Amino acid sequence: MKLDHVPRLYGLLAEFDSPRQILAAAHQVHNAGYRKVEAYSPYPIEELWEVLEHKSKVPWIVLGGGVSGAVLGFSLCYWVSTMAYPLNVGGRPWNSWPAFIPVTFECTILLSALSAVMGMLALNGLPLPHHPVFNVDRFAFASRDRYYLLIEATDPKFDKMSTRAFLQGLHPVEVSDVEH
Repeated sequence: MKLDHVPRLYGLLAEFDSPRQILAAAHQVHNAGYRKVEAYSPYPIEELWEVLEHKSKVPWIVLGGGVSGAVLGFSLCYWVSTMAYPLNVGGRPWNSWPAFIPVTFECTILLSALSAVMGMLALNGLPLPHHPVFNVDRFAFASRDRYYLLIEATDPKFDKMSTRAFLQGLHPVEVSDVEH
C-alpha cells in the first residue's frame, strides 16, 4: 500500500523589494499579534531584529554553565586537597582557597563556552540540513536583493486564509506557501 506524500504547511513567506518595506511590514505584523515570525535579508538590519523581539535564552544557559563550572572546579580542588590527596606544604591549611582560584576560573570559562555553543546549537535546532524556506524557488534571492518575512503556521494567531490576506495587504511582491 503506497501512501501519497501530503505536504504540510510550515508558514507563509512574503517577499519585499526594500529594507524600508520589510521594516514597515514587520511593524504591522508585530502590531497584529503575530509572534512566530522570521525575517531574511541579504545583510543584517538592526531595527528589524528589535521589531521582531527575539529574546534569547543563551545568556541564561551560559550563566548556568559558568556557575556550574565554578562550583565543580572549586569542589574538585577542595576534594583533592582535603580528602583524596592531602599534602601539607609549607604549613598551609588543607582547604587553602586562594590556591583554588586558577582552576575555578578556568572551569568557569570552559563550561561557559561549552554551554554557549551547545545551547546555541540546541535552541537553533541545528544541525538543520534543510530548512523549509528553501522549498520556495524565489527564496534564492534572499542573499542578493530581496527581503522576506515568514509567519510560521505554529503561531497561535495563524490562519492560512486570514494570514495570507493580511500579508497581501502589506503590498509584498509575492506571498508564497512554505511547505515541509
